[in-house]
Amino acid sequence: MIHKKDICCPNCNCNNIVKNGHRPNGDQRWRCKQCKKSFQVEYRYNANYPGIFQKIENQILNSSGVRDTARILQINPNTVVNHLKKKSQNQ
Repeated sequence: MIHKKDICCPNCNCNNIVKNGHRPNGDQRWRCKQCKKSFQVEYRYNANYPGIFQKIENQILNSSGVRDTARILQINPNTVVNHLKKKSQNQ
């Protein structure tokens, strides 16, 4: 039995992709031929998924605390704090 999984680029939703090496931990990297971005299909840590920082900002704007946000998104509270510090320095 052959299993096939269609992989699409998270940036442009194009399926014209090629393999692009491995991470040091052995995870396969992929590269989109159209937008030239590199990505992984699955990440080991939830904070690495695309769009997670936007979710952090939405949680904070809705009056959730750092610990609540970290628990809901299943990431480390230090990641939330570091993101907020970087955001405040850029503004």
